[in-house]
Amino acid sequence: MRRPLIAGNWKMNTDRSSGTDLASAIAGRAGDAGDVDLLVCPPSVYLASVKESLGSAEVALGGQNMYHEASGAFTGETSADMLKDVGCKYVILGHSERRHVMGESDSDVNKKTLAALDAGLIPVVCVGELLEEREAGNTAAVIKAQFEGSLAGLTADQMAKTVVAYEPVWAIGTGKVASPEQAEEVHADLRSLIADSYNAETAEQVRILYGGSVKPGNAAELLGQDNIDGALIGGASLKADDFLAIAAAGAATVNA
Repeated sequence: MRRPLIAGNWKMNTDRSSGTDLASAIAGRAGDAGDVDLLVCPPSVYLASVKESLGSAEVALGGQNMYHEASGAFTGETSADMLKDVGCKYVILGHSERRHVMGESDSDVNKKTLAALDAGLIPVVCVGELLEEREAGNTAAVIKAQFEGSLAGLTADQMAKTVVAYEPVWAIGTGKVASPEQAEEVHADLRSLIADSYNAETAEQVRILYGGSVKPGNAAELLGQDNIDGALIGGASLKADDFLAIAAAGAATVNA
């Protein structure tokens, strides 16, 4: 049984005061979350402050992005070692906003994924199709291309340590959500891709998260699917009550 991972992507939201208050609220109730792993990913400038607010609570810290080089003349970028230095365990890579707003390619995501793994960070690698790609019946082909491009060159051991997140772009921040059946279909395809690229044992180890307007009201049905191992949450992660309610829904699937 894969332990659910409930991850909050705060994106470009909060300031230091509201971010540390949110972290404290989550940390104070983290022990009630049940059999799930909790992760928060605040803006990079607040990582150290949020880490301090989390204290000794069982809540991991993650970055929202990183650069693939270890150091050098890369103004404005953040390295894997810098993230580790402020207490990060995870890093989100290839989020659709990085791909479609910032223009990152599968090759860019791949370089970052390999660098993160080399540095000892756990990458959360995002894949997902645009609305026009789904409507054209190209979802499986798009997911396969992003998977193969973004995760090229990983060993089976590295793949087993990587988290994959399926985020249909048309459901991110729109209020729309893939049906549990739509989400499960893509998650099952992703697990098959891992099995075909590596082996069945590796495929069974990898946690595949769903992201796209996850809320307390739809979390139980989504997280109850066989191949959905948690959630990468945007807006709902900015409210401690909502984030922890989703975590409770994830924990309930373990004990069902």
